[in-house]
Amino acid sequence: MNADLAIDLTGLNCPLPILRTKKALAGLQSGQAVHVTCTDPATVKDFADFCKLTQNPLLSSETVDGKFVFVIQKR
Repeated sequence: MNADLAIDLTGLNCPLPILRTKKALAGLQSGQAVHVTCTDPATVKDFADFCKLTQNPLLSSETVDGKFVFVIQKR
């Protein structure tokens, strides 16, 4: 999946992945997307909740090589 920005948040635990992603999204324009890579298992639920709350579409959520990968579009 193509994204306008990629951030690697491996090794960070809650709440840092959400906070860093929120900051990254703030720098994007509406319709652009951020590709996020995390290692904290809590991010699966955290990002689903974050996207629902902020109404930023969660375009994809998957596990790749033991890492959690998300693509989030700025609304």
